[in-house]
Amino acid sequence: MSGTLLSVRDVSKNFGDVEALKSVTLELKRGDVVGLVGGNGAGKTTLLRLLCGLYKASQGGVVFIDKTGEERPVHEVRSNLGVVPESTGLYARLTAWENIRYHSRLNNIPDRQAWNRTLRLARALEIEDDLQRATRGFSRGMRQKTALIRALAHDPEVVLLDEPTGGLDVTSARRVRDLVRKLGEEGRTVIYSTHKLNEAEQVCDRIVIIHNGTLRADGSPKDLMDETETLTLEDAFVSLTQDDSREVDSPEPASKFQQFWSKLTTRNKTPKGGD
Repeated sequence: MSGTLLSVRDVSKNFGDVEALKSVTLELKRGDVVGLVGGNGAGKTTLLRLLCGLYKASQGGVVFIDKTGEERPVHEVRSNLGVVPESTGLYARLTAWENIRYHSRLNNIPDRQAWNRTLRLARALEIEDDLQRATRGFSRGMRQKTALIRALAHDPEVVLLDEPTGGLDVTSARRVRDLVRKLGEEGRTVIYSTHKLNEAEQVCDRIVIIHNGTLRADGSPKDLMDETETLTLEDAFVSLTQDDSREVDSPEPASKFQQFWSKLTTRNKTPKGGD
């Protein structure tokens, strides 16, 4: 039986004439803590959205492989995924626990089970006393911690983290990193998207570098430094991404509703000083 849990097979993603990702192939194994590293416009967010089934690939596909070896498209196994997007998307009128409970119920997790797991995670992140507070008044760091617990409360096998320490102070960021390492030790697959190379090196045993939509490197920090004959991961990254970066990550066109709303809110408006 293969140890691979997620298989990314020759995946490309186009938005109109723009190729956000081109022919990316990855094998993500159980227990891997993978740092997904790249600058603005690299394609990290596009890849994360493909990994969680939010996007459909223009070419190739992402499959989930269970312990029996059965393969299924990733969008069919979303209950096996825990996702922390860069924008947390919490309901401001609900308490932290209500946000977590709602998400757990969507994944058919009994409230008692979700609460017990939430409590353990909240203690690890030191927000146990804030679970019954409405998230409206939360700092960005508090929202980030709540979103992390929400993603883990249903006990997923794969955890996708987009800049998980954004907005956190030094101590809180360290607790998140400690939790991520523990998830890997438990046998979960963690994809840790970040632009902070020092953080990726601390947390991840494997680094995947995406640049301008293409996979530039995949290996341990030491492997990448040896390959590029450099002494630091930062120097290795620079060596592997010397061509100019493009400006945007996923140039997704506006939805029909967004286009309609834009027309509605700008209709018949004349700039000051105009005729």
